[in-house]
Amino acid sequence: MNLLLLSSDDFIAENRVRITDRRLQHLNTVNKASAGQTLRAGLLGGLQGNALVLSINEDAAELQVDFHSPPPAKLPITLLLALPRPKMLRRTLQTIASMGVAKLVLINSYRVEKSFWQTPFLQPEALHEQLILGLEQARDTVLPEIILAKRFKPFVEDELPAMAANTRGLIAHPGDYPECPRALSESVTLAIGPEGGWIPYEVELLSQAGLNPVQLGERILRVETAVPALLARLF
Repeated sequence: MNLLLLSSDDFIAENRVRITDRRLQHLNTVNKASAGQTLRAGLLGGLQGNALVLSINEDAAELQVDFHSPPPAKLPITLLLALPRPKMLRRTLQTIASMGVAKLVLINSYRVEKSFWQTPFLQPEALHEQLILGLEQARDTVLPEIILAKRFKPFVEDELPAMAANTRGLIAHPGDYPECPRALSESVTLAIGPEGGWIPYEVELLSQAGLNPVQLGERILRVETAVPALLARLF
């Protein structure tokens, strides 16, 4: 936890907070925080700054906070991601939040098992938990926007064209396609499929919505590897 991320529910006075949950355990066992120590802290959805530990024990910690600096800028990207298997989803959500993705669309695909959409990890509370862990890691305070698109064709045909307008539209897909571009300064809409890639029908629909296929080479990567590799290459 590189940032003590606080929410409005933690405040007990204008500039004072009290925490009793897993963050307290982390402060005690990992940071070994003590009264008088200053920690890096941030307000969820707001500014960053410092938190002065006023008191701390096994039951609660009270801190005085001062927020004065903006969080790091988000990447100018909308990421369409074929829903990964549940265990991989958790790790990928943390990566996406850590790397500063602004908007994430979890979308269906022919190769996505129907059971994946039934996982409790897609509940709002579970999504929030993993994204928070990613923000804490990267010292960020702003959550990415999350959209669940359970029906591929209606979303790609009806919503994606407007979403991708005025952006560089890319489809990450293995095959005889141009290499993925590097170090872009423009806004990007990027679609990453399941392991093995999108099926041809899906590539066609994504292309009609304004996205063009690109590749990273001959190797087929796991989603949890492809996401950071593509984001790092693009930005």
